[in-house]
Amino acid sequence: MAETRTTAEGGMATSYGFRDVQEGEKQGLVNDVFHKVAKRYDIMNDVMSAGLHRVWKNAMVAALNPRKDPAYKVLDVAGGTGDIAFRIIEASDRLAHATVLDINGSMLAVGAERAAKKGLSDNVTFVEANAEELPFEDNSFDAYTIAFGIRNVPHIDVALKEAHRVLKRGGRLLVLEFSEVDMPLLDRFYDEWSFKAIPHFGRMITGDAEPYQYLVESIRKFPNQRDFAAMISKAGFSRVTFTNYTGGIAALHSGWKL
Repeated sequence: MAETRTTAEGGMATSYGFRDVQEGEKQGLVNDVFHKVAKRYDIMNDVMSAGLHRVWKNAMVAALNPRKDPAYKVLDVAGGTGDIAFRIIEASDRLAHATVLDINGSMLAVGAERAAKKGLSDNVTFVEANAEELPFEDNSFDAYTIAFGIRNVPHIDVALKEAHRVLKRGGRLLVLEFSEVDMPLLDRFYDEWSFKAIPHFGRMITGDAEPYQYLVESIRKFPNQRDFAAMISKAGFSRVTFTNYTGGIAALHSGWKL
């Protein structure tokens, strides 16, 4: 759950990177970040992960192992550009259907354009909505995926409960997210790369370092692997596990609705 505090004025504050903002402000600030980087989102992920995000995403889809079945339905949240959804559809031999939900219209526009170019428009639906208020009926999806998006949700616990609600019995949750490095020396290098190199490259690529600075800081404010696994269990999921990638730079969390 996002950490909240009471401000001097009596309102509720939450973290936006390393600074406190009014709780109601965070979503708008996060939206602005992704409006700025939407057209260069894949480049942004390459910069932040040194290209490894592609390997991690492929591993996520391999772990999901989507059925080659037209009735198989996946909800990919905060996946506006379609990166995960397209991989899932291809892994199902273009039989599965993916619903891509994102709160940011700029990201969804990029995804819809990419889907058309790949010939996947019939396999994917794009929906602009909030992860905390999913516009779907209970028990609607076979899988719920979210990659590098859960840490930007203001109320993570609410989003996880919504994920549980819309999954069918036997449905699976997979969350790929930057996490806590657990290897000596790598953690020191990763800090140097994150706080010095990433904002610098962000300025070079987009002319604006601020979105990259926020994204780096948001990683450090996110719960570590065990604490996040506990949040998934608390939301009602069973058989909750996580797998570290690249020394814990990223982690894949899994849970089942049983």
